[in-house]
Amino acid sequence: MLQDQTILRIPGPSPIPPSVQKAMNQSMIGHRGKETSDMLKKIAPGLKKVFGTTQEVAIIAGSGTAGLETAVVNVVKPGEEVLVVVTGAFGDRFTKICEAFNIKVHVLNVEWGKALDPEEIKAFLAGHAEIKVVFSTYCETSTGVLNPIDKLALAVQEVSDALIVVDGVSCVAGVETRMDEWGIDVMVTGSQKAFMLPAGLTFVAASEKAWKVIEENDQPRFYLNLKKYRDNLLKDTTPFTPALSLLFGLEQVLSLLEAEGLNNVYSRHALMKDMTRAAFKALDIPLLTSDEDASPTVTAVQPEDFDAEEFRKILKKEFAISIAGGQQHLTGKIFRIGHMGYCSPADQLQIISAIEVALKKLGKNIELGKGTAAAQQVYLAQ
Repeated sequence: MLQDQTILRIPGPSPIPPSVQKAMNQSMIGHRGKETSDMLKKIAPGLKKVFGTTQEVAIIAGSGTAGLETAVVNVVKPGEEVLVVVTGAFGDRFTKICEAFNIKVHVLNVEWGKALDPEEIKAFLAGHAEIKVVFSTYCETSTGVLNPIDKLALAVQEVSDALIVVDGVSCVAGVETRMDEWGIDVMVTGSQKAFMLPAGLTFVAASEKAWKVIEENDQPRFYLNLKKYRDNLLKDTTPFTPALSLLFGLEQVLSLLEAEGLNNVYSRHALMKDMTRAAFKALDIPLLTSDEDASPTVTAVQPEDFDAEEFRKILKKEFAISIAGGQQHLTGKIFRIGHMGYCSPADQLQIISAIEVALKKLGKNIELGKGTAAAQQVYLAQ
């Protein structure tokens, strides 16, 4: 094993393409100069396309959680009531952020490993007219679930004027996102997942409906004030010092996405999901989620007869492959494989083959090559 090699297959941060790494290594420029303004002008249309919106997409130096907090402090006032749909650890994060700002939170808990039910949310809202915002995750990273946020939006709109705020951190740029068409009011994502960048940027877009609420909201905020970002973007600048190296990389990422074509990007992610799931089914190892609820960017596996943490250790020792474990009550019970961003079907065949060897090393009685063959068949059938 090469001592300095790590094959990163966790659900973020994800690997960085060489051309993006090269772009980030270029010489620094003045953040208030024409070069930066020109770069922001070039970046804006690509970001809007990925989000599926005509609205400005704020680029904030911060982690994905900074984006979630931005959404909360801009659309909700202290004392107002909101609904948080919790399908895993990151849905619960919205709850914690709201409580930190003295917002009254109603929580609708969904069994981990299952997607939200729009009709259940619709029924809840019908009895709670005071709710101003519904918070949800698009991809729940902790469970590998992709929530049907398009159907969620339709359900909410039938019974409520509440805003719909979505955490898309672990899937936007890897799955279809039509913010305007679906009626999503605030969409948040981060740089270190399907955007193929290091952590350090969060992107936030708001609908016209959300902007009306934001404009009237007197909740104190300074650095995370979306109005400042929008007003500065309209002048091709930023309200605060931008993370220039990451912007260099972002410009190249958007170029790569444009060259591949977003529909092809989404198809590639769906194919990797199907290949991965077929492999574990062939090996008779249970998956946490159903095919219908599964995310194209991360797969959660729930072994019944071997230790998930011991398996991860063997995979790391033998092949320098890093996959993720479970979180909260799923710690030690599942492992998660990221397949997003700079990742291809060839990468997944490598990972699946190595997984089979690691399973043998662990003592599990499997037929070598069976999972890999199943993944190959999915690839050939596309």
